[in-house]
Amino acid sequence: MILHIDMDAFYCSVEERDDPSLVGKPVIVGGTAEGRGVVAAANYEARKFGVHSAMASARAHRLCPHAVVVRPRIDYYAEVSHQIRRIFEDYTPIIEPLSLDEAFLDAAGSESLFGPSAEIGRQIKQRIRAELQLVASVGVAPNKFVAKIASDIQKPDGFVVVELGDVQAFLDPLPVGRIWGIGKVTGQVFDQLGIRTIGELRSLSLEKLVELFGASGEHYWRLARGSDNRPVVPDREAKSISHETTFPEDIADIDVLRAWLVDLVEQVARRLRHHDLKGRTVDLKVRFADFTTISRSQTLGEPTNATQELLDAALELLTSRLPTHHLPVRLLGFGVNQLDGTGRTQQHLFDQPDRERHRELDAVADQIAAKFGKRAIRRGAGLPNDK
Repeated sequence: MILHIDMDAFYCSVEERDDPSLVGKPVIVGGTAEGRGVVAAANYEARKFGVHSAMASARAHRLCPHAVVVRPRIDYYAEVSHQIRRIFEDYTPIIEPLSLDEAFLDAAGSESLFGPSAEIGRQIKQRIRAELQLVASVGVAPNKFVAKIASDIQKPDGFVVVELGDVQAFLDPLPVGRIWGIGKVTGQVFDQLGIRTIGELRSLSLEKLVELFGASGEHYWRLARGSDNRPVVPDREAKSISHETTFPEDIADIDVLRAWLVDLVEQVARRLRHHDLKGRTVDLKVRFADFTTISRSQTLGEPTNATQELLDAALELLTSRLPTHHLPVRLLGFGVNQLDGTGRTQQHLFDQPDRERHRELDAVADQIAAKFGKRAIRRGAGLPNDK
């Protein structure tokens, strides 16, 4: 069984924990309405007014003018994420983080020590609440696809277990939009066919789905049957490390996309350094509103895990090699591959001083964070900025 653990309204929940006066109020983590800020997160009270992550702060303020706006503390949230990760590690080393606030776990090898995977998931949920005063939703299922849906189906504070024999009964009543890759455009095609649930989708033949959607049709056919054979892959064993985000609403503002890309790069860079890995090739993934998806890559002169070097390459890919006429964007992803775990970097005779300086800054920042906590130092870029 696979566990998917997802923190509820993570950034906002951390802020509410640290400042109890925020509890019960609509809270937005992000820039102010006066600047060009972006909503990094919104709690459930703010979401009732239509506010969501990736939204321009000015629009969020119009929707919910009485919301409390808190500036993001990304590095502090990363430290809390590490505390959650340490709880995971008490139960299994097989952890695949997806972002600061969610991860897949494979605890099958630990069942002889802690009981069934469902019991392990319950213990982790209880410890996160008791030790960190935060709430996690947990899904337990035979594979990643079903576990991720299970963790989301009863949010907030959900705990859902789907046994192997119950997978189809669990999936069939759900809307087709629950299947990865089916968004508004594809959903409209299914709606025209009278297909609204996963069970109804399952009635279509593989041949019909491939005829309608090409290679994606086979993907929909497999997931509708609860078939997902992907293993949980820890960072240290991965051939690449990446992170992506799907926006609740499509984004056409290149400055907003740039801010989100900074956040993605910082998360990937931290994961690389945490596992003493470096990568030579950076990848940018963009999915547009019409579901056209493109990938752009750049190979660096040497492997690196320096945030600024990765960010420079990522921004170059975004600003100079992205066909902006396709905007708006619904998904943005960043990754690093050709990983090198030796921890060695060849020094060049004429190496640019700025590159070495940025590496040293990352090393010092990591040391400070390890000793004093992530809140002791933070990068003034990306989502926290409000110009």
